[in-house]
Amino acid sequence: MINKSDIEKLHRFSKGLSNAREEEYINSLFAENENNKQFKKHLQEQFNAYLKTHHEEEHNLSYLLDRIHHIIHKQELQKKDTVVKRIYKWYSVAAAVLLIPLLIAGAIWMNHQNQEELVIAESPVTSTIFAPLGSRISFSLPDGTQGWLNSGSSLKYQLPFSNNREIALNGEAWFDVTHDSENPFEIAAGDSKIKVLGTKFNLNAYPDEKYIEVALEEGKVEFTTLGLVSGIELKPDERLIFRDDSINIDITDASKFSGWKEGKLIFRGDTMDEVARRISRWYNVSVEVVDDELKTYSFRGTFQDDSLEEVIHYISSTSPMSYRIIDREKLDDGTVTKKKVLLYKKNS
Repeated sequence: MINKSDIEKLHRFSKGLSNAREEEYINSLFAENENNKQFKKHLQEQFNAYLKTHHEEEHNLSYLLDRIHHIIHKQELQKKDTVVKRIYKWYSVAAAVLLIPLLIAGAIWMNHQNQEELVIAESPVTSTIFAPLGSRISFSLPDGTQGWLNSGSSLKYQLPFSNNREIALNGEAWFDVTHDSENPFEIAAGDSKIKVLGTKFNLNAYPDEKYIEVALEEGKVEFTTLGLVSGIELKPDERLIFRDDSINIDITDASKFSGWKEGKLIFRGDTMDEVARRISRWYNVSVEVVDDELKTYSFRGTFQDDSLEEVIHYISSTSPMSYRIIDREKLDDGTVTKKKVLLYKKNS
């Protein structure tokens, strides 16, 4: 049965104050008693008793419900009946048990204080989603926004999220943003910011590349950065590139920039300089265009589940290019260098 220590842990969990060990304990507590009716009844009795002795405390369930909503939304994409779903079902009961007495106690307290406004202080909680190298993951945010995160990328946001739809992105992501005109969706990428109301677009912003690329599929986005007097609006199938304090906008097929979601590496008349950059990121290697004359050569092609060697060989066979691949090398300090690809102009 639930003891006083358990009730205290549940109370801290509902406020977002639990540590990792306590959260693990709460998870196991509900998982082990999922079908225990006596446990459910005892939980309700204990919560009512707790509230009678702590009626003057300020209670705020928004953190708990927002957090659980996010976890459940994410798990639903995988269509698995996980422990989290079972916890959500139990906490729905717990939330109801908490809410009704709190409304009554709150009304009495407010009347006693001559209708003074009760201000509830919320402590924001930062949530991070990370895609390890060599992986691509789908995600769903609490407002319904969905997307994909590419290899070695991460995004951060704070809970509660609905009225403050701001995230920070390191790396590459594709977004399908839920429309909300009163609460614009904003993405911070270094000193730059992308503002959207509801749209589909791809954003590439790996910090080490000092390069930001926005490719818009649907809707409208606004790009701003330090030193820019006013924001720049993009239309569908427009791509913005911000590099070395300069901005360039061109017309493109925006869908090719989101092909990575399906494991496709797509080029549509891209310069060899850009081909090299995208291959470098895709295979986590270093690709260098040695001869400047090659940088402006354009290439078209689509690859899926092809090895680095296969991709480089195919490009060289359809363009005036030769190549050399340098395997990884172990250094004196024990680290290993990246595999390197050198691209040369083919001798005539």
